[in-house]
Amino acid sequence: MDASTSQAGSGGALAPLREPTFRAVWSASLISNFGQLILGVGAAWEMTRLTDSAGMVALVQTAMMIPLMLVSVPAGAIADMFDRRKVALTGLGFATLSAAVLTALTAAGWASPWVLLVFCSLIGAGVALYAPAWQASVGEQVSAERLPAAVALTSISYNLARSFGPAVGGAIVLAVGAQGAFAVNAVGYIPLIIAFVLWRRVVTPSRLPPERLDRAIIAGARYALNAPPVRTVIVRALMFGFATASAVALTPLVARDMLGGNAGTYGLLLGATGVGAVIGALVSSRVRESFGAEAPVRVCAMVAGASIAGIGFSTNVALSCVLFLAIGVCNMLTITTCNVGVQLSVPRWVTARSLALFVSALTGGIALGAWVWGVAAGAWGLSAAFAVSGAATAATLLAGLVLPLPRVSVTEIQMVEIGHEPEVGLAITNRSGPIIIEIDYHVEPDTARQFYNVMLEVQRVRQRNGAFDWSISRDIANPALWTERCVFPTWGDYLRHRERFTEVDREVQASAAAFSTPPKDGPRIRRRLERPFGSVRWRADTPDLNRGPVNIFTP
Repeated sequence: MDASTSQAGSGGALAPLREPTFRAVWSASLISNFGQLILGVGAAWEMTRLTDSAGMVALVQTAMMIPLMLVSVPAGAIADMFDRRKVALTGLGFATLSAAVLTALTAAGWASPWVLLVFCSLIGAGVALYAPAWQASVGEQVSAERLPAAVALTSISYNLARSFGPAVGGAIVLAVGAQGAFAVNAVGYIPLIIAFVLWRRVVTPSRLPPERLDRAIIAGARYALNAPPVRTVIVRALMFGFATASAVALTPLVARDMLGGNAGTYGLLLGATGVGAVIGALVSSRVRESFGAEAPVRVCAMVAGASIAGIGFSTNVALSCVLFLAIGVCNMLTITTCNVGVQLSVPRWVTARSLALFVSALTGGIALGAWVWGVAAGAWGLSAAFAVSGAATAATLLAGLVLPLPRVSVTEIQMVEIGHEPEVGLAITNRSGPIIIEIDYHVEPDTARQFYNVMLEVQRVRQRNGAFDWSISRDIANPALWTERCVFPTWGDYLRHRERFTEVDREVQASAAAFSTPPKDGPRIRRRLERPFGSVRWRADTPDLNRGPVNIFTP
């Protein structure tokens, strides 16, 4: 069942709202998104009041995106390791506190360009800690067939807020100043905190203790590196975010310098983008079902590129709103397609980390692009900066020729149980290691080439599930004997590797085992403890305490 089939049977774009927990969190997130967007309007417009530098204005967007790039990856690992509900609450609490402090500083008249940038980054860090936990928990709040629609709804939540939030933010700034916008942002997180507090999440305890944070981050990165669908989406998101960043970062200057407007004009332009994004989110499922993933993304690259270039030459508010609306549609179709591609391409054990890497790539591209296009606007002028940005956006469609977006399947990422436990005779613990795994295959020489090609697929399976130093060797004296070898840092890492097998992983392993003759015997597996200090007797007369069964899950 691919993504389109799944969506077709999901009951419609609004079906996930029938799930009480998802509905409560989604509704609260709509309110918090209003506050987040009002914060962006207040900070960006306050920066135009404090400085005339185009680069500093663009850095507001960078300051809000950089934490998403830097914090998202460890936040994703934390969300996979611990209770996602508690992780989300921690991030929301930090963002609320930071927004409250910024409000107080601004009301006291202590705001400066760097104060704004620092606190925008702190608020962004709290949101970055919260976001992977929330996105990964969507799969726990809705059924699998409703997941694509739920992903689209999370985007709709943000963009419904973006449709009206910026205009409301502009009105608040005009009425009571930037401190009013910052206060609304702080209060806006409270309903979402309440929704997560009330969520009675059912936790399935793991048989193994959590990974160390550094190893969890490395495991997520290695999975993405060895999973072509995830790797492709990450690269495409980085390119698209960088190319289109001008449409967000330079909008305050478009409102002020090209249209001769005020904070209300700025909010109107952002609102037009939000309306377009809502339209894009509402039609994204039907578009994917009808045309697949790659074709709509290429069309969006061309339309968005032309619209961005057009903004640089428009002096009419109505025309600029239409162009921003078109950009909103294209951005949302592209981002939603990529997000669904990630969620339906990875197993649950690494969902948050994969989403974090996707978000990090997208926001990292936006952060870098905001700075680059801000510098370009200062050096060449707004029109030239938008023209180059538009050309770069249109050029991203060429990436589809080399890195087409993957077709995804829900069944391929279903976790499978390995039907037997490894035999253990040594008194080892989860921290014992390194562990060396050797697997012997007896392969007919005339099928060696086909076997070798299948083993390259096995290599990717092993490495993305946690193995290191993978190799395949052939016996010189007996050409039919092949040995696969890989290393795990600890016994616990090896046990986690065994728990991470998916249906597609099992199929790849079965394809390799089918080459081994005779088939009824299958490959021979050896598990070894390297440098087994502490697992042998000190002296010949030292008694061996390993006289009973070993609990391999005792830390």
